[in-house]
Amino acid sequence: MAKEKKSNRKKFINKLKHRYRLVVINDATFDERFSAFLTPLNVISGVALVTFIIALAVVSVIAFTPLKEYVPGYSDTQTRINALNASVKADSLEKAQTIYKAYFDNIQNVLSGNVGGDSAAAAEDYEPVQYDELNFSASREDSLLRKEIESQEQYALTPGGNASAELTGLPGVLFFAPIRGQVTSTFDPGIQHFGIDVTADEGEAIKAVYDGVVILASFTSDGGNVIQIQHANNLISIYKHNSALLKKVGDQVSAGESIAIIGNSGEFTDGPHLHFELWYNGQPVNPQNFIAFSS
Repeated sequence: MAKEKKSNRKKFINKLKHRYRLVVINDATFDERFSAFLTPLNVISGVALVTFIIALAVVSVIAFTPLKEYVPGYSDTQTRINALNASVKADSLEKAQTIYKAYFDNIQNVLSGNVGGDSAAAAEDYEPVQYDELNFSASREDSLLRKEIESQEQYALTPGGNASAELTGLPGVLFFAPIRGQVTSTFDPGIQHFGIDVTADEGEAIKAVYDGVVILASFTSDGGNVIQIQHANNLISIYKHNSALLKKVGDQVSAGESIAIIGNSGEFTDGPHLHFELWYNGQPVNPQNFIAFSS
């Protein structure tokens, strides 16, 4: 039985290798126009190769051209931007809901009388304070609090702070950091670098530094996707090299609101980062004098 199976297999292989002659003849004159020797194995291999090439071409067209947007399961860039924008808004709404819930819980506790211990009972245990024994030296907690407040105030645009002379005419302004990361290139007007470059994780959202109105949201060859916001007091903030813009011209934005996604668009860039500029009365100012970018 095994010999018979082996014999049949050998016959089948021989048939695949058997040569056939393909001849093309003129039907009118019976002249031979073309002839070729073929085997079933060659025909099968040729059909498989052609099928593979066609399949590879179809996959390449779908994967590397806009045609993939018409394939079920793929989403276009605008859809991904809308999804990200919706996710950011949902996160903000969730935080706001948590704050409101805590606020209403506190009101309910006050209305129901659940405000802690009985102050009348505590008054019975009152002991007069010996002012001569009070220690007025600064505690460790007080020193840490002072240091934190001073570090925050050095970035406020207020007279008496670290603000430069041209900004001391402004009322108190506290900027929101557009992104937290490493500053790789500092402010240097001498080489026409009117802002700073900050690197951060890819896909991180960029925030508005202050309340304002979007006056520019477009693509430029050097800055890529650029968004520009007009603030009060003749202040303008500029954000360049974004991968996507979440706002359009005319949109009102608040400090800390997501306006773009960090990216690597434009010619003057060599990696994902934010180029941020701050202008006051038509003059560029150093953003690091007013905003802390480090985490």
